[in-house]
Amino acid sequence: MTGVAAGVGQGPEAGRPLLLGVRHHGPGSARAVRAALDAARPRTVLVEGPPEADALIPLAADEDMRPPVALLAHAVDEPGRSAFWPLAEFSPEWVALRWALEHGVPARFIDLPATHTLAWEKEGQKEGLTEGPRPEGQNKGEGESGNGNGNGGTSEEDAPGVGEGVRGDPLGRLAAVAGYDDPERWWEDVVEHRSTGAKDPFAPFAAIEEAMGALREAGATEAGGNGDDRELAREAYMRIQVRSAQREFGSDGVAVVCGAWHVPALRRKVAVAADRALLKGLPKVRADLTWVPWTHRRLARAGGYGAGIDSPGWYSHLFGAPDRPVERWLTKVAVLLRAEDRIVSSAHVIEAVRLAETLAALRGRPLPGLSETTDAVRAVLCEGSDVPLALVRDRLVVGDVLGEVPAGAPAVPLQRDLDRLQRRLRLKPEADERELVLDLRKENDAERSRLLHRLRLLRIEWGDPTASPGSTGTFRETWRLRWEPELSVRTAEAGVWGTTVLAAATAKAEADAVAAPGLAEVTGLAERCLLAGLPDALPTVMRVLADRAALDTDVGHLAQALPALVRSLRYGDVRGTDTGALAEVAAGLAERVFVGLPPACASLDADAADEMRRHVDAVHGAVGMLEETATAPGRAGAPAGTASGPAAGAAGGRFGAVETGGGGGGEPAGASTADDRDLGGEPRTGHGGLRERWRNVLRVLSGRDTVPGVIRGRAVRLLLDEGELDQDEAARLMGLALSPGTPPSDAAAWIEGFVGGGSGGGLLLMHDERLLGLLDGWLTAVPADAFTDVLPLLRRTFSAYEPGVRRTLGELVRRGPGKRAGGPVTDSGTPGFAAALDEVRADAVLPVVRLLLGLGLGPEPEPGPDPGMADDNEFAGVGT
Repeated sequence: MTGVAAGVGQGPEAGRPLLLGVRHHGPGSARAVRAALDAARPRTVLVEGPPEADALIPLAADEDMRPPVALLAHAVDEPGRSAFWPLAEFSPEWVALRWALEHGVPARFIDLPATHTLAWEKEGQKEGLTEGPRPEGQNKGEGESGNGNGNGGTSEEDAPGVGEGVRGDPLGRLAAVAGYDDPERWWEDVVEHRSTGAKDPFAPFAAIEEAMGALREAGATEAGGNGDDRELAREAYMRIQVRSAQREFGSDGVAVVCGAWHVPALRRKVAVAADRALLKGLPKVRADLTWVPWTHRRLARAGGYGAGIDSPGWYSHLFGAPDRPVERWLTKVAVLLRAEDRIVSSAHVIEAVRLAETLAALRGRPLPGLSETTDAVRAVLCEGSDVPLALVRDRLVVGDVLGEVPAGAPAVPLQRDLDRLQRRLRLKPEADERELVLDLRKENDAERSRLLHRLRLLRIEWGDPTASPGSTGTFRETWRLRWEPELSVRTAEAGVWGTTVLAAATAKAEADAVAAPGLAEVTGLAERCLLAGLPDALPTVMRVLADRAALDTDVGHLAQALPALVRSLRYGDVRGTDTGALAEVAAGLAERVFVGLPPACASLDADAADEMRRHVDAVHGAVGMLEETATAPGRAGAPAGTASGPAAGAAGGRFGAVETGGGGGGEPAGASTADDRDLGGEPRTGHGGLRERWRNVLRVLSGRDTVPGVIRGRAVRLLLDEGELDQDEAARLMGLALSPGTPPSDAAAWIEGFVGGGSGGGLLLMHDERLLGLLDGWLTAVPADAFTDVLPLLRRTFSAYEPGVRRTLGELVRRGPGKRAGGPVTDSGTPGFAAALDEVRADAVLPVVRLLLGLGLGPEPEPGPDPGMADDNEFAGVGT
């Protein structure tokens, strides 16, 4: 090895490898490694990591490779079993790999192979083992001198094993002894900024090696001399690889970059036979490795697949800033806050820099760190507020940087097809969350929608559908997209279903349909198949759906399944999908619900009645949509819109008996009403008759005493909204339900069904004073001993109203809205609350309306018995 001066701490002794103990994901360690490699010029570089990834090292020099990235290892037979080794641009391992590639020096990984790591973890889970740190890259990280995964430390959840108190974060332990709360800050102050005279690039590593040796001895003493089997095996494998490299490149031509904790173990002389004995009999699985993109946000997570560093954005800035890092950092903060409309000037930045430097001097630190700059930002740029400071932490201290890997990186076929679709549809994966609005009438947007729905079927949840603001049409979709590193694992798992997204989603949908536990799950799957555009999966799904619907006799299950089927019909319309078979199943399902619902609603307890009330609401909306779909342009004569055949006829006959016997006041099932006939007088086919038959069901439910009050009240309300009941009949039914002979709890349940929830019941009471009067009269007559029983129901009913609605109802009750408890409605005597229109008050708004429409104030009305008539006629254009 050349360029190494003699002396204590200045490079390795002759015949010994250069061991560079680092803190993973530390910019100070990364700069120190680069300086040491420049000075030593080794003939090979060995890096802590899975040796199966040696063939992937050249990709680190590809111009399309941009960290943060991670090595992903997954079991071939069980892709969900995976491990990650994250690397950022400020990771010492990444710096070592890039240095080797730039200087033409061979680079190799020397950690325990992933084939053992994945198998060991699997056996540990089978045996219920939780003791000891997990292998690097597993769901819980291991690391040496930093918390994290793959090259980070163990979190508190990992149930530390022997000596873990010292071993989990040795540099953190040294920092704590020195009075520092940030290990990287301690490294910066002690190693980087305290150097004097000619800097020796090897001195920091010699000091760290000595400190780690002392810590390992202390840890061994605490643990009684016992060590963790996994760590012993890892270090034995590393020693074997170091010896092999020394034989190939010379005893002093090897540089090793590893966690600082391992350096004393690699330096210790151990017999080769002893090391091989530790590795004998280790379990194995077949493993594949590749590069995958990573994010700063994942680096900031100690659990899961994170690396356990608190401030990856800050570390990246420290590593990349050529000079004056504090000034540059505070300038970034100012730019961010100004983009968020905060008032920040250059004077603020200058004062923040001065404050950070002063705080560093007071705290005895050579340069301001993150804590000093954060305090300066809070005091000067954020004016003492933690709200904008949280934004600074999220956007800058952590950040949303997403790495990139070259197209030539190994990947499963499904991943390659997904990459191709993302490029063709211009859907770039991004770490930060963004909103995507799709117009399904455009071909490119429709294909994007199908891709996102197919990925959701495969459990690759890149996007989450959300409500489209300001639009209720089915041609528009809104998604929230965010690419997470775990999705690469999900993609590898989904590769067992097919080599393309379409084929994999089709196979997964068919398998899910066969394995679905209930009818509702199958109907939901049918809806998702239509959304995802999977015509090859629909026959299997429809066959399973028809079988489940025929065998399921639970009306609740049928009612729960119907809305999803009807939504599928609407989605099929906007996507141009043939939904004939689906429409036939939906119509037959609706008929079965009509037949079974009245008996199923009898003798229910409060919880079951409330659940059935929700089913009634869902079926009501589904029947309306089903009829709209059947009568939409281009579908009027669709044969699939009819529940035809013997089954449909039998259902109709059975339902006719229910209607006739129910005393609901509707027409018999066999009779055709005027609504069921076209202009020529012939019975109308399609789904048009479903609405009328559903209204008959509601009439039956509203009049049966055995049906719980909450369902009877909701049936009356739905009929009133449909125009099938006039106001007088609704008031009569409400008076019966609230009569003195009705138990207060039943009456309160009826009220909840009639005006409860978010169904607009408050507005109904506002505009119909007779109903409000009936309710007010009943409530004042409730006995004191029963009032406490009905109070929770009433509070739940009225608490769902908007504050303005509750306020208006209170005013109406206080003022006395008309005559109470039945009888003819009289004038309340209160302006604005009379039964008829107050024309004088109405005429008062006409000048304002004219101004809003740009018509001017117009001529003054002529005096007469009806001063508002002239203005009304003139405004409407009559007589001009």
